[in-house]
Amino acid sequence: MSRLDSFISRMSAQRDILNHINDVLGLPAGEVYEVGLGNGRTYSHLRQLFGDRRILAFDRHMGAHKTEAPTDEDIVLGEIKETGPAYIGTNAALVHADIGTGYPEKDAITLTWLPQLVAGMLAPGCYAVSGLPLIHPELKELQRLPTVEEGRYFFYKKV
Repeated sequence: MSRLDSFISRMSAQRDILNHINDVLGLPAGEVYEVGLGNGRTYSHLRQLFGDRRILAFDRHMGAHKTEAPTDEDIVLGEIKETGPAYIGTNAALVHADIGTGYPEKDAITLTWLPQLVAGMLAPGCYAVSGLPLIHPELKELQRLPTVEEGRYFFYKKV
């Protein structure tokens, strides 16, 4: 698979899962966290789906296009591993994390702290969506959507 096809597959999977939460499952009350703002494409989609909620974004630096950038009050800048733990116990309704690099050795380091962070941010019964697998006893993996390739994107509910 070309890198372009891989990117399209990842973005389609991300969109399909987020739309499924909105259209089929319904999102419980609470804030939405975007862990890894990047250039703001997914943040824009989250605003479209869940615009009635606070959407808090986390990233190392502001890289979002100015038309898609969160307000200063809705962005947490710095190393996510260091800034994120302040939000454990805040009972988010949805945490979307797309901070994988595509380099297995780098992603293995991220996976030493990301699952615990995401599980800690979520309220029970709420959802996590991630480009990396989040293996954690409080996160139950949900059935893969038919439009999402095996291992492409991951979808969980906090128990």
